[in-house]
Amino acid sequence: MKNWIGIILLFWISQAFAQDEILRIGVAGLNHGHVGWVFEADKRSDIQIVGIAEPDRALAERYIRAHGLSMDLIFESLEEMLEKAKPEAVTGFGTTFAHLEIVQACAPRGVHVMVEKPLAVSLAHAREMASLAQKHQIHLITNYETSWYATNEKAHQLFKEGKIGDARKIVVRDGHRGPKKIGVGPEFLEWLTDPDLNGAGALLDFGCYGANLSTWLLDGQRPISVTAITQQLNPADNPKVDDEATIILTYPTSQTIIEASWNWPIGRKDMEIYGLTGAIFSDNAKQLRVRMARGYDGFQEEKFELDSRPEPFDDPFSVLKSVVRGQTKLGAFDPYSLENNLIVMEILEAAKESAASGKTVFLSK
Repeated sequence: MKNWIGIILLFWISQAFAQDEILRIGVAGLNHGHVGWVFEADKRSDIQIVGIAEPDRALAERYIRAHGLSMDLIFESLEEMLEKAKPEAVTGFGTTFAHLEIVQACAPRGVHVMVEKPLAVSLAHAREMASLAQKHQIHLITNYETSWYATNEKAHQLFKEGKIGDARKIVVRDGHRGPKKIGVGPEFLEWLTDPDLNGAGALLDFGCYGANLSTWLLDGQRPISVTAITQQLNPADNPKVDDEATIILTYPTSQTIIEASWNWPIGRKDMEIYGLTGAIFSDNAKQLRVRMARGYDGFQEEKFELDSRPEPFDDPFSVLKSVVRGQTKLGAFDPYSLENNLIVMEILEAAKESAASGKTVFLSK
């Protein structure tokens, strides 16, 4: 009899442990071009999609068929999905405008949230989201592809170790040929080129990367001023929004230049950090170069070929699970963190104001 009791106890303990190992996630929206990432995560043993909020039935059916899932996962509204599926965390894969609505629905229920970059369409939305997250004590994190890059982590490490001395200039370039030219889906293109649903064009879509990385590298410093120039170089494809943006951030002892574009001939996400004694070039996800000054105008170069970042930072859903489970505490001004992304939104808001006015915007102290 005792053996049977022991076996039953072990069974229930193992079941409880297995459940704890699985993060139950809900998906809010399917009209973001990156939504395939969450379906890939669902194939893992530690992530389970328990509900999808998507009112567009045809769009939902397309994804459900493509990934061999059941239409029972689909709910017409986020509120219905939260009440019936009861996820622990929700991932936002709809419009950027919808990010506020997701937090408004999830935070009072104690459901954690991860959104795709940027955090919000405006600083006002971002501040309301932060207030709700803090009031209800939920995690609210923002996913950037460049947060997975081993090169950016290595660049940050080398810079903080003093490898190239104090920063004087940071240059971040992000973008591609434009949403229409690279062939994004029609449902993604529709809102990505809408100034209300996306917040802007290339300025928000790709300017957020540089603001995020600069804030991380400079330990959460807010810039003194923001100057931005935007253009619409391809009005045929982008009639309502900018497709070219250059943003200059000034700090007490350095400057950051952000080049965000839907007009690059090639896709790119790269960063350069110039210090007093050398420079770090993060060329892509795995290739990094360090050039140390030698002589009058020479340099000595070291090249790095890096593997993926170690778990959980090799994958955003692993980060989400680890943070929710309390296994990982994000560092101060980590790229995923709310603290970082509030400053990002402050920078982007000032950039929009600067581009519209043609004047430099000075941030209040």
